[in-house]
Amino acid sequence: MSRARQPPLVTGISPKEGAAWTKVTIRGENLGTGPADLIGLSICGHNCLLTAEWMSASKIVCRVGPAKDDKGEIIVTTKSGGLGTSTVSFKLIRPERIGILDQSAVWVDELTFRTDRNKGISPLSLRPSNPLGIDIDKGKISPKDLELTFPGMSADFTSENFSATWYLIENHAGSSFDQLKIAASNLKKQATKKNEGSLAYVKGGLSTFFEAQDALSAIHQKLESDGTEKVEGSMTQRLENILNRASNTADTLFQEVLGRKDKADSTRNALNVLQRFKFLFNLPLNIERNIQKGDYDVVINDYEKAKSLFGNTEVPVFQKVYAEVETRIGALRSLLLEKLLQTPSTLHDQKRYIRYLSDLHAPGDPAWQCIYAQHKWILQLMQNCRDEFISGQRVGAGALDPEGDTRPPALGRLSHTASLKRGGSLRTPRSSNWHFETPQQVQFVEKLSDVVIGQLPNFWKLWISYVNGSLFSETGEKSGQVEKSKKNARQRQNDFKKMIEELTSRLVKLIRGALLPATLPQGELSLYGGWESKTELAGSWLTQIIHTVRGCHEALSAMEIPNDLLQVIQDLLLDLRVHCLMVTLVHTTEDVNRLAEKEDWLVDNEGITSLPSRFEQCMVQMLQSLKEPLEIKPGETNVLQLDQVQDQAAELSVRIMKVFVNSLEQLSTKTDGDINTSHNISVDLSSPDRFTGIQEGFTPTSEQRLLIILSNCQYLERHTFLNLAHHFEKHSFTGTEKITRVSVDAVRGLDRKLFEAYIERRADPIAGSLEPGIYAGYFDWRDCQTPTGVRNYLKEALVNIIAVHAEVFTVSKDLVPRVLSRIVESVADEMCRLMQCVSSFSKNGALQARLELCALRDAIATYLNADSNASFKLALESLPQLHSGADKKLLEELLNKFKSSMQLQLNCFQASSVQPIKR
Repeated sequence: MSRARQPPLVTGISPKEGAAWTKVTIRGENLGTGPADLIGLSICGHNCLLTAEWMSASKIVCRVGPAKDDKGEIIVTTKSGGLGTSTVSFKLIRPERIGILDQSAVWVDELTFRTDRNKGISPLSLRPSNPLGIDIDKGKISPKDLELTFPGMSADFTSENFSATWYLIENHAGSSFDQLKIAASNLKKQATKKNEGSLAYVKGGLSTFFEAQDALSAIHQKLESDGTEKVEGSMTQRLENILNRASNTADTLFQEVLGRKDKADSTRNALNVLQRFKFLFNLPLNIERNIQKGDYDVVINDYEKAKSLFGNTEVPVFQKVYAEVETRIGALRSLLLEKLLQTPSTLHDQKRYIRYLSDLHAPGDPAWQCIYAQHKWILQLMQNCRDEFISGQRVGAGALDPEGDTRPPALGRLSHTASLKRGGSLRTPRSSNWHFETPQQVQFVEKLSDVVIGQLPNFWKLWISYVNGSLFSETGEKSGQVEKSKKNARQRQNDFKKMIEELTSRLVKLIRGALLPATLPQGELSLYGGWESKTELAGSWLTQIIHTVRGCHEALSAMEIPNDLLQVIQDLLLDLRVHCLMVTLVHTTEDVNRLAEKEDWLVDNEGITSLPSRFEQCMVQMLQSLKEPLEIKPGETNVLQLDQVQDQAAELSVRIMKVFVNSLEQLSTKTDGDINTSHNISVDLSSPDRFTGIQEGFTPTSEQRLLIILSNCQYLERHTFLNLAHHFEKHSFTGTEKITRVSVDAVRGLDRKLFEAYIERRADPIAGSLEPGIYAGYFDWRDCQTPTGVRNYLKEALVNIIAVHAEVFTVSKDLVPRVLSRIVESVADEMCRLMQCVSSFSKNGALQARLELCALRDAIATYLNADSNASFKLALESLPQLHSGADKKLLEELLNKFKSSMQLQLNCFQASSVQPIKR
């Protein structure tokens, strides 16, 4: 009958040689279907079945017994396959016995000798490494998480607190349900096998028991055969006496040898201890050397190692050396804490020293101590910055111009502020003599901003690292330092918030003390003020300061500092922007007031000097210089929407306009000693170059000043003020309508005043010369000769009117109709009065009067208005009417003669002749 399975075949054993009780692994084929199928296992002829552990059909683990043969095969016997064969062999190594007097080439450490060699092998030592008997599949859950999930339990199945769930999750998280069923079956088999443990223990030393039993039985039989077992002087007694004498003799012979051996053993043991624990004995010196070299990591690693090995030692010598180590480590803690609190220091060094102190288990909270020290140091830096400038240790106050004004010229401010562009550097490019040009307040604000931007980011990063626990090493994480740090950080959040508030508040107060001392309480002026002796800043410098403070705010916002902690900086920016707006408007008022000094009286083709253009340019550049202060950054308020600011800005803008109008009025009344204003107009006409044009270096008369300013007033009303209104609206200024309305009203008032003054100066002399001219030579309307032409007084009046026309036309052709109409109106009114005052006319007198009235009316017909026409009509109506045709003919002939003789002079009164002067 054939067997169901092939007989077992051993093809390998590891190791291939070893002493008795060596654990070996046997590999082969058909080694059984399970633990119960294995019924026999022998190595070198010794039965090893009791120590065998069946792993699989191709693997068995067992221990080699004390076989008699030095080399032999490995034979496996199973129920299913029967007696097997082997293709390999095992060599049993027997230890060499050394007598007490034999010399040995090696030192045998007594500490390694087994003291239980005669004891049997405990069944616990034979426990399998895989009790379930299935493949191990480690899960991905970390041991730390398992410890937290199963507190107080263990995955070691020999432990009293063994947790089967933990063991399965750790070793068989990926095993299938069928595999777990196989594992349960294996456990049941092992439990059955465990009940045979004591029997297996006896079987393991069964041969020894038999040998001892045989020896005792042989001795007993020998003693019984001699019959001397209980007789005095028997063989047993004699044997005992002999052994005692032999022992005494041996003690005598070997006492000295054994004494020297004990001393040598003690010395050897002492040297062995020194060699074995040289790490501890050399540690104090090594710590000192590594501290001097700065190798703090090495010191910390050595200290951790020494603490784990000797921290709880009870050996006095170890305690003494370890105490010295602790002393050196205490000194290192103090040194590192001192370095940590030193300022200035980099963020990298701060983190490094905090990590060292954490690994050394320094008392207290070094990280918070460092944060506190950095906070105090930054505050001191900011205060020192202010003290340096106040005490004059910083270079240079602002350079003064010859007039003592530190403000840049009004026309040059725009170029200075144009460099302060969005997204640019916090500081603008500067020349080599920048410190001698820039006011100290500007230097101070930039220096203070550099301090804050240079130090506060690292201060904030240190706090963030403290909060998230990144300051600590892996050692700190294992020791719970990270959790402790996070807990401390949560408790100190309010304290750190107060630190940031104090830093930002100090920054704001220092800047307010330098620029806005009126916004500080009286009690804080001594600490933050002291800038009274410094020069007042112009709007362009304030713009640069606003740019600097904005850059500081943006840098702090980029660090994700909460907005509520930076609100004080926003409030400061609002006050600075308002202050810059007001200062710029005030200084522009002063600049506009000085524009009159630059009037050169040179007019263009439209009769306009450069003064209106200078004024408009000054105003436009003022608005452009306010572009950055008025710009609304994220989180900022529109200053022009504040009611109080609106009112003040509108009031100052109106004031600028009025100041300019007043400066024009002052120019009109300005006297010049070099100008002779008493000469007659007719004398002016005697010079052929009198009205050829206004050239450079020309000094106008007071009347010409009036005309030039009148022309400028018209240009301001029609162009300049409208352009400025557009620019005001473009820059979001409010109250533009009010500014324009008040400005126009002011310039119109000045125009009327100056116009009346000019008319008074020019019309009165002309009108006043009529009456003396009419009655020159005792002329009498009632007794006069037949008219022969227009008399000279009328020609002289026309020449004077022509002189006024030339004077006005030289300045502005647009003023000619307005001025001449009023002159003609005054002359017509005077002629009407004179005609109406005559009581009676003779025939020739009436003809002469009508001739002169018609000649005057026809000559200046272009500039007649309703009032002057009415005056001429009344004058003619007061004269007797001409009834004869001869008189009418004579009148017409004389009029034609007059027009012919005065044609050249009268051409200027023709509308077609009013053309612009080309220069």
